[in-house]
Amino acid sequence: MSFTKLIASALGLREMQIEKTVALLEGGATIPFVSRYRKEATGGLDEVQIAAVKDWNDKLNELQKRKQTILKSIEEQEKLTPELKQRIESCWDSTQLEDIYLPYKPKRQTRAEIARKKGLEGLAKLIMAQQNIDVEAKAYAFVKGDVKDVTEAIGGACDIIAEWVSEDEYARNAIRNLFQREAVITSRLVKGKEEEGDKYRDYFELSERLTRCSSHRLLAMRRGEAEGFLRVSISPNEDDALERLDKRFLKGRNEAADYVADAIKDAYKRLLKPSIETEFAALSKEKADEEAIRVFTENLRQLLLAPPLGQKRVLGIDPGYRTGCKLVCLDAQGGLLHNETIYPHPPQNEKGKAGSKVVKLVSTYNIDAIAIGNGTASRETEQFITNLRYEKEVQVFVVSENGASVYSASKVAREEFPEYDVTVRGAVSIGRRLMDPLAELVKIDPKSIGVGQYQHDVDQGKLKRSLDQTVESCVNLVGVNVNTASKHLLTYISGLGPVLAQNIVDYRQEHGAFGSRRELMKVARMGEKAFEQCAGFLRIADAKNPLDNSAVHPESYHIVEAMASDLNCTVGDLIQDKSLKSKLDLKKYVSDTVGLPTLNDIMQELDKPGRDPRKKIQAFEFDRTIKTIDDLREGMVLPGVVTNVTNFGCFVDVGIKENGLVHISELADRFVSDPTEVVSLHQYVQVKVLSVDVARKRVQLSMKGLN
Repeated sequence: MSFTKLIASALGLREMQIEKTVALLEGGATIPFVSRYRKEATGGLDEVQIAAVKDWNDKLNELQKRKQTILKSIEEQEKLTPELKQRIESCWDSTQLEDIYLPYKPKRQTRAEIARKKGLEGLAKLIMAQQNIDVEAKAYAFVKGDVKDVTEAIGGACDIIAEWVSEDEYARNAIRNLFQREAVITSRLVKGKEEEGDKYRDYFELSERLTRCSSHRLLAMRRGEAEGFLRVSISPNEDDALERLDKRFLKGRNEAADYVADAIKDAYKRLLKPSIETEFAALSKEKADEEAIRVFTENLRQLLLAPPLGQKRVLGIDPGYRTGCKLVCLDAQGGLLHNETIYPHPPQNEKGKAGSKVVKLVSTYNIDAIAIGNGTASRETEQFITNLRYEKEVQVFVVSENGASVYSASKVAREEFPEYDVTVRGAVSIGRRLMDPLAELVKIDPKSIGVGQYQHDVDQGKLKRSLDQTVESCVNLVGVNVNTASKHLLTYISGLGPVLAQNIVDYRQEHGAFGSRRELMKVARMGEKAFEQCAGFLRIADAKNPLDNSAVHPESYHIVEAMASDLNCTVGDLIQDKSLKSKLDLKKYVSDTVGLPTLNDIMQELDKPGRDPRKKIQAFEFDRTIKTIDDLREGMVLPGVVTNVTNFGCFVDVGIKENGLVHISELADRFVSDPTEVVSLHQYVQVKVLSVDVARKRVQLSMKGLN
């Protein structure tokens, strides 16, 4: 079934765009491929829009399956009328669909179901009619079988009425609307858990409108609830809710109406409120998850696209005190040449010996740059390293080591370095992160990289899909050298996956470097479809055809060759000489399948073939007088590095163990609704110290008027 109109309406796109995009995705095309090489078909949709089309298509397919299940269930009960069938088939709202189905849903042993089995539905109908009757006298006729007395008969009838109220579509929507507008989320401390749950102190007594509750507060409350320290509830004003239900169901003022009023109260407290509260708890959690995942994926994207040093010889250092600093020397491709340990810090304090060793290694292995992990003893190690005198100029960088320990103990690291221990592997990871953050970080589970917000509390399936999509997007944006890329990096290339990635590495080992993109067709299980998807994102340096080291897709080589032919030059000449390209009339090369978007992309690529879209790396230095939290004073202005961005602000490393918080209200001299408008991961910033809480190890910072 086609959902073109529904998706187009939801996303504000043209139906033709949706139709073509869905057809491409269902035909096996990946999101990076479609956004880069099928702009004419999609009308220039970007990756975010294409992903949204895919998500909507998947969601509507699931809803369609659910409708079939519901129709089958009602049909088996012989209650499916043509009108009901039409209503279900035309419904595309999952909540409304479940409301329609609720009266027909097979019941478990509810109080109302037990009362029905006792034959009390007739009495429930009599009471619900709310006519001027003697309820007890009418109930007496139902005292038989399992019904012992009048009280039990009336109670059972009221249970049935309560269920009718709770399953009424109007009633559910009325309460749902009230929740939507006025529901308050309340968090209370579980008695006796004050000390254990101290980290949730801010949520011991908290009430606020659900619509105003930020995602990080909601996720914190839900975590406190899951850990048994908090009780969290969501509800509107009870009197307002009962007033709405009374208007719907109460018809008069008599004895029967009084029983109905009691049943309405019971329906609200026992059935309706818990049901709608669960619904809103799930909806608010889903919304909070989406926000947390959005922040996480944006941070991850910035981290993966951090500037690379490039192919330089690097000395990687995993700093430490008692266990020493682990050193590794890496060649320009990240291969391990040498490793050892030095002890420049307490308790050994072998500064002289350690300094001589570092200077000798820099000279012996012709080191261009030094990468220092930002963990324990990082500042001391940085100062020790920068105070040494080298025979050549050596750049020094402090590198985030989040996740390095996860990598060093992983199967991937054991495969790469089976003969070395975790400390050597960790130092190698730090050194390689400086050379190419993207190539190294793809080996680590994104959740372990340390740039998330409540990442363990959100929907893990959604988080994984979003993170995988982000990694895939970044890898394909940059492109990879097929002759040097690891299996893990190749896995994320459009159309490959683990099996083909391994087959490429195996082919490389057996036959040597690839000489052309077309040679990829010789790789086991590489078909035309997989080649179409991956070829444009794989680079072959020094290939005979210069286009093999560009983002120009092989399917478009004939266009570039035609351009060169028209100018009486080679493809190489066309790339080298910018003046030649200015003589081309692009409209001449437009065809049924190739339009100006593709032709403009080709021209941009010919200007700088194989250009890395990432920024140039910059060196950075902390204030040397600041070593611990005790050195901080209010009013100080310091250089810092943004280490994490959340929806309530960002955390900044100013060179001490504790990262300081710049609250969203302190990011700029204007109102900021989204911190990512102002800051990005690893951005170098100036910050002012607002307050220092040494006991709680908390530092409040401001960026107002400084950046």
